[in-house]
Amino acid sequence: MVKSKNVAVQGAKIRILLGKGDNDFISLTDMAKKFGDDVLVYQWMRNRNTVEFLGIWEQIHNPEFKGLEFETFKKQAGMNSFSLTPQKWIKATSAVGIISKAGRYGGGTYAHKDIAFEFGTWLSPEFKLYLIKEFQRLKTDENERLALGWDIKRMLAKVNYRIHTDAIKEHLIPLQLSMEATNVIYANEADVLNMALYGRTAKQWRDKNSGKEGNIRDYSTVEQLVVLSNLESLNAEFIRSGLSQSKRLEKLNEVAIAQMKSLLASSTIKKLKKHASE
Repeated sequence: MVKSKNVAVQGAKIRILLGKGDNDFISLTDMAKKFGDDVLVYQWMRNRNTVEFLGIWEQIHNPEFKGLEFETFKKQAGMNSFSLTPQKWIKATSAVGIISKAGRYGGGTYAHKDIAFEFGTWLSPEFKLYLIKEFQRLKTDENERLALGWDIKRMLAKVNYRIHTDAIKEHLIPLQLSMEATNVIYANEADVLNMALYGRTAKQWRDKNSGKEGNIRDYSTVEQLVVLSNLESLNAEFIRSGLSQSKRLEKLNEVAIAQMKSLLASSTIKKLKKHASE
């Protein structure tokens, strides 16, 4: 999911689309407004050096790039009659480094940060340096928020885990049981919780998601992790009370359904999720 963020650069509001990994795009339209209007984007694109830069960038990053069309533009660049718009460039060459978004809000021309910084150099080296500084600050903030979200998930996953495993150890594992047999019992009880909450065992999830790393709990929502923590505590008490596994599964499933319904409507959980993802 692409996030739209704004940074202030020398008094100008610049929109940035944060994608996965290094796939971030910056609004050329906003950058141009700082020094005039959209005409500056068109003037920059008709420059021969710009066309060459755009073509080389696409050749490196875009396997679908149409090189023959690029060569045609490169030959024409610099002529008085030559003109090039973002839409014309994208349509003719299947370029991915520049995108054109329609709409009153958030519309305009965006370019991958590599290309946007090049445009910034053409506009003003000083402006470009401040843009890079604000962009790096934004990326640092985003990485810290992502790390916080991951920490919250890990914390929720660990809550009551020790209570649950202690109950298994005290009431379900016979004395002098081998480590292999002990692990089987722990895994079996973990699947009681998996069945109650997710409706499938860990193995069933892996069989359907062989291309993914991690396990079923790594892909849980915040709500699911909260309920999982509660189920661990409840299952520990059910074990101590001597309830059979089938009866515990039935009760845990009822609790999971009721709690998920409540949490999905909880404003507190919504705020927690927002904080973890912003």
